[in-house]
Amino acid sequence: MEIHVVQSGETLYGIAGRYGVDPSLLRELNGLEEDAALAVGQTLVIRQVATFHIVQPGQTLDAIARQYQMPLRQLYRNNYKLGGDSAITPGQSLVIAWQDQPASATRTNSYAYPFISRELLSAELPYMSYLTPFTYGINADGGLLPLADEALLGEARRLGTVPLMHLSTLTETDNFSSDRAVQVLTDPALQSALIDQVAAMISAKGYQGLDVDFEYIPAAQREAYAAFIRALRERLAPLPVIVALAPKTYAQQPGLLYEAHDYALLGAAADFVLLMTYEWGYTAGPPMAVSPLPNVRQVLDYAVTEIPREKIYLGISNYGYDWPLPFIQGTTRARSISNQEAVEMALQYGAEIQFDATAQAPWFNYTAPDGTPHVVWFEDARSMSAKLLLIREYGLYGAGYWNLMRPYPQGWAVLNALYEVAEG
Repeated sequence: MEIHVVQSGETLYGIAGRYGVDPSLLRELNGLEEDAALAVGQTLVIRQVATFHIVQPGQTLDAIARQYQMPLRQLYRNNYKLGGDSAITPGQSLVIAWQDQPASATRTNSYAYPFISRELLSAELPYMSYLTPFTYGINADGGLLPLADEALLGEARRLGTVPLMHLSTLTETDNFSSDRAVQVLTDPALQSALIDQVAAMISAKGYQGLDVDFEYIPAAQREAYAAFIRALRERLAPLPVIVALAPKTYAQQPGLLYEAHDYALLGAAADFVLLMTYEWGYTAGPPMAVSPLPNVRQVLDYAVTEIPREKIYLGISNYGYDWPLPFIQGTTRARSISNQEAVEMALQYGAEIQFDATAQAPWFNYTAPDGTPHVVWFEDARSMSAKLLLIREYGLYGAGYWNLMRPYPQGWAVLNALYEVAEG
């Protein structure tokens, strides 16, 4: 895989000719429309094809995968344009293999709300070992809030992605509740009943594991939270239990988000952990990269001293933010955007995309029609590659994406180039 940074005056056809690749394939890899213009500073993923297949009359996608002795899911990953759909037509060209093969395998998990479009979900699921529908919250009585997850589970089954149940302290108003966390962690009878409900839901829906995300837990509940995770693990074994961890850099890090997330205790209690290594740049915070690489490394450097590396999912952000300026603490609110939308905005406003070499993240400034200056930070092929390579460098279990709700074909092209996606 090569990553090309668009310079002033360059066109997609010119770049394709420079690298000797088909322009249509270059568009597909990078999620570009037929007549798409390019922004200065935009990244393009370049890959050379080793083997093409031209679909013959009467052939099916399953038969083609068998012909080349490859998993059907890999055929989908090599051809994002299929969208997870098995329908093909005679004369259609499919990528069977790339010249640059991944050097290693990893596992991937991601989250999706029930309202995700089926088209987007189907296109993305082949890149995921696991899918975690978001979320089963906790009601005022300490029981499970419902989740309309049937469509997500059905599509996951069709495309061979293993579903995991998600349990959080989100309430009916979509807020994480400290009170409901304390309620569950301090009432043994209520906790036991909740565990029973979780086990029953996993059995009824065919989930193959549990992902737990309790946030803003008072420090006094540190040991109780680890004991709760242990109890879930014991009840659900042999199905795995994952616990999400706030991005800490040392054990005694203060703050309601961090204090009850004891890396050593929770790392021992759970089968796996997800490090939520994102949201340094966030809606109410000052403009900066969502996941600056030095910050991510600091969390990893601490985490591997407390938790076995092979238990760790690295959190990967799949979005950006658009901040109006000047930033005023307590007043300014950034708008969450997709990485593709960021590039489209740069084009719309004639902005040149910059790259922060320290944060390893792209950004640009623009002025809105009302005269308000803005700054945008997002992810591109360079920033995605830098973070995904940490999995190999640190010997981690895999990647946990937040989330699948925003289209970003280029991100999946980067993943597919760097790793074979292992089955869940």
